[in-house]
Amino acid sequence: MKKITLILLLFPLYVFSQDDLLSEIDTVKSEAKVESAFKSLKIINLESTKLAAKGDFYFIVAHRFDYLKNGFDDFFGLDNANTQLKFLYGLNKWLTIHVSRSGFQETYDLAAKYRLQPQQKDGFPVSLVGFSSVAVNSEMKKRDYPNMNFSNRLSYVTQLLVSRKFDEHLTLEVAPTYFHENTIRDVFDSNGNPILPNPQNNSQFAVGMGGRYKITKHVSINMDYAAHLNRASESVYRNLLSVGVDVETGGHVFQMHFTNSRAMHETGYLGQTSGDWTKGEICFGFNLVRVF
Repeated sequence: MKKITLILLLFPLYVFSQDDLLSEIDTVKSEAKVESAFKSLKIINLESTKLAAKGDFYFIVAHRFDYLKNGFDDFFGLDNANTQLKFLYGLNKWLTIHVSRSGFQETYDLAAKYRLQPQQKDGFPVSLVGFSSVAVNSEMKKRDYPNMNFSNRLSYVTQLLVSRKFDEHLTLEVAPTYFHENTIRDVFDSNGNPILPNPQNNSQFAVGMGGRYKITKHVSINMDYAAHLNRASESVYRNLLSVGVDVETGGHVFQMHFTNSRAMHETGYLGQTSGDWTKGEICFGFNLVRVF
C-alpha cells in the first residue's frame, strides 16, 4: 500500500518533467535559425542579410562596364571598366567588417554589417541586419576646391536589412535607408546652369528591395531595386535597377548582372545612378567572391 501511495505521489512529478522536456524541445525547435537565405553578401548592388562566418576572410573583385548602347565603339562598354576591390572579415558570428576602394569617384569605403535578429524556423519570421558605412571621395582635389576640408569628402549610409526566406527557392528583402552626402553634385536647369541654392538635400532617404530565386542547387536569379524618396525634381539621377544570376562553385560565388549604375558603393548607386533602362543605358557587371 505504501508503494502504491508513493507511486501516486511521484507520478505527477514525472508527468510534469515530461511536459518540461517536451516544452524545451519545442523551444529549441522554434529557435533554430533559417540558413542560406542568400548565398552571397550582396544581392547584386544591395547588401543582403548574409554575414561572413567568424574568422572567414573574403576577397571580392567587382566590375561595372560602360553602357551596352555604345556598341562596338567601346565593345559594348567592356573597354571602360569601373573596378572595386574589397576585403571583408567576419569578426564574430554577428559582426562583419569590410574596407574597399572603387574607381567611381576614387572612393574608399569602410563598413560594418551586424546581425540584430535571425529568422527562426518556428519563431521570429524575418532576419534583421544593420548596415553602416562611411565613404571618402578622393577624386575631389584641393587645387579644384581650395576651401575644401576633409569632411567635405565624406558620405554616410545607415540601413536596416529585413529579409525572409519563404522556402528553399525564394528569399525577399527590403532595406529602408538613410544616407547623407556632405558634398552634393550640382543640379542644372534646362539651360545647363547650376541651380542655386542646390535643391537636393544633403540628407536623403531610399527604400531598397530585392530578392533571390534558386533554380538549381548552385544557381539563382537575383534582382534588386532602390527607390530614392526625396530626390530633387530637377535631378538627372535615377533609381537603381539590377537583374542577374548567381553561380556558386566551391569557395567562389560568381555574380553576373545587368544594371543601370556604374557605382558600387552605397551613396554612389543610391544617389548617383545615371543610367536609363528605356534608353539602353545598361551596364554589364560581375562580382567575384572568394572566401578563405
